[in-house]
Order: sequence, then C-alpha cells, then structure tokens
Amino acid sequence: MTSWPELSAVELFVAVADHGSLGAGARAVGMAQPNASRALSRLERGLGITLITRSTTGSKLTAEGMLALEWARAVVDSARALVEGTAGLTAPGGPVLMVSASQTVAEHVLPRWLAELNRRRPGVALDLRVANTAAVIDDVRSGSASVGFIESPEAPRDLHSQVVATDELVLVVAPGHPLAEHAGALSTKALRSLPLITRETGSGTRVTLEEALGAPARTAQVLPSTAAVRLAVQAGTGQAVLSRLAVDDALQAGTLLAVPLDLDLSRHLRAVWAGPTRLSGLGAELVDAATTMH
Repeated sequence: MTSWPELSAVELFVAVADHGSLGAGARAVGMAQPNASRALSRLERGLGITLITRSTTGSKLTAEGMLALEWARAVVDSARALVEGTAGLTAPGGPVLMVSASQTVAEHVLPRWLAELNRRRPGVALDLRVANTAAVIDDVRSGSASVGFIESPEAPRDLHSQVVATDELVLVVAPGHPLAEHAGALSTKALRSLPLITRETGSGTRVTLEEALGAPARTAQVLPSTAAVRLAVQAGTGQAVLSRLAVDDALQAGTLLAVPLDLDLSRHLRAVWAGPTRLSGLGAELVDAATTMH
C-alpha cells in the first residue's frame, strides 16, 4: 500500500458489517448512500481485496472481509479513543485533573483510562506529567499531582495506594541474538550476571527487576526512555528486561523475542495519592475507570 485508507471508509465498512446492508451502514455513520458506495469501493481498491458482496437482499462479508473486520474495528476503536481522550486535554473551562504517571503506564494504558473518564465526565481537562516512578512519587508528595500511577513493587508508606492493573517484565532480545536459542529457562544467577540495557535509576521497571534479583542490575547501557531501550534491543545492541505492555506488539510481530526465565517478574500497577485514606473527586473517578477496565 502506498497510502492509508480513509478512516471514514473503515468506519463505514464496520457499520455495514454490523447493520447488514450498505444503506443501513451509511445511515449509521451519517453518509449518503451514493457516497458510501464510492467510499467502500475506494477502500476495497486500496486494500486490494473485496470486503463485501452486495445484493438486493443486503450485504454479505466475503471471507477476506470477515478477517479484515476485526482489524478494521480495532482501527475505529483506536480512533475513537484518540478523539475522546484528547478532548479531555483541551476542554476549556472545565475541571482540571492533575495526574503524574510513569512512562509505561502513560504510554500503554493511561490513554484508555482517560478515554473512559472522558466518556463518563465530558469536559474534564488534564494536566499530565510523564516521568519515572520516583519522580511520580515526588509529584504526589509535593501536591503537584492529585493522583499518580507507578510500577514499583510497593508504594511508599507515606502514601495511600490501590492496585489498578497487572503487568510482567520479560527479557527480550532481537532475532538472531545468542539468547534466542537458549534451551530452557534462564536462571536467576545468569540474569544477575547478564549486562542489560536499562532505564535510569528510579525507573519502576528497574526497581522491580532489582528487587526480584536481590541485587543491582548489571548495566551495559542506560537510556532515558522505554522506547529508546526497546529500539536499542531491536537494533541488536544487547538485551533488556522490559514491561510486556511495552513490547507485546513487537513480540507478536517477531521483531523481538522473549527469553524464558525461572524468575517471576509479575508486578502490579498502582495508583498513589496523599491526604485522606479515601480518594475523592476526579482522581477517584480515574482510578475507578482504570480498575474497571482492567
């Protein structure tokens, strides 16, 4: 493909599949039927497949269309989350929620939580800071954030906390790396001695790893973001222990490989806040949205 498909045509395709005919699908997305027919034809030409067969009795998905439907639905859902989530970032005059979140949370799960909050409470504006777990904790302590989201094994004793989601860390390497052919699970002793590409001190991922190892990680390179660590590993620079949330798409695509470990690196993602034991207001609504969606 040389260009992206029109999002409106993808939305139309999903609507036709859901409603059973081109006319009903067009009405559902607010498109005139002649325009809908042309849009669907352009989408099929761009994708190089026939999605729907049309007849006087309705529209029926082809075999290729049935496969494409779930991918198309994911595109529409993601676009809706983008629009609904960013609406909360720019809503003028409404209540403002101050949030501080670790990189993994901010990049991979917070957008869905914010979209759900915006669905429940339209017009909420967001003041968001993205930092490592140590800095998030400082933001909450100082009052710069009403609620924070962290990845460390335990919350500080001077803050209140609630588990909102679960995650696990995985040792990842590029295809062709010697560890990709490792037989069986890598031992904890071997992982302790393995030079790793890591995040900086204070990162929740690094804190979780070092607590599980019972020793400081052996670092080959320290980079300032999860994305930078992942790219370095994909380039064949070395190996890293990263959140599954951050690498799941690469594992599915085969651009990264997970090396089995004999060490349990599962962890909780937590909301943290200061003040009263019971969180209230918009912060409580966001935490409820996160917990409900897990």
